[in-house]
Amino acid sequence: MNTIDISQIATLPTKYGVFKIQAFKEGTKNGEGKEHLAIFTEDMSDEPIVRVHSECLTGDALGSVKCDCGEQLQYALELIAKEGGMIIYHRQEGRNIGLLNKVNAYALQDAGFNTVEANHQLGFRADERTYEVVEFILHHFGIQKLKLLTNNPKKIESLGDIEIIERLPIQITPNPHNEGYLQVKKDQMGHLL
Repeated sequence: MNTIDISQIATLPTKYGVFKIQAFKEGTKNGEGKEHLAIFTEDMSDEPIVRVHSECLTGDALGSVKCDCGEQLQYALELIAKEGGMIIYHRQEGRNIGLLNKVNAYALQDAGFNTVEANHQLGFRADERTYEVVEFILHHFGIQKLKLLTNNPKKIESLGDIEIIERLPIQITPNPHNEGYLQVKKDQMGHLL
């Protein structure tokens, strides 16, 4: 992995509670590496609840109901504010195909392709994400054991030498816009829904 620049720790008061934040910037040859964020409570246990949340601008910031991402992030923020723990905001938009390609995939979905088929039409795998920086962040905080808040088995498998003592599911009620999307995540990507 390339070098990683680490910010200072700052306070982030939110409608969910008061968190601390720290940014991690992946170094690249041209200096344009992705910037990830650790959002955490001061009172983390030795086995904290951790959510690795993959960036989704349309769901997280714009309130799209085409996916369940924004609702998953809200659920995680509420839970961690109450129970303590960390959210790693993983900047790999659109399962790491980027925003432009994600919008192109949306257009293909509008034409009848599902989320996996749309990625394939654009020349991508169903999921292009990698998790090396997530492991780096967990090691940075000295986290060796955790309760992972996820439905994605790939995230469970990706954490290498981090011990996952429990998987906590995120149950989001489907809506007419994301029922098919969630079914594809379950049937074709193995998500534990």
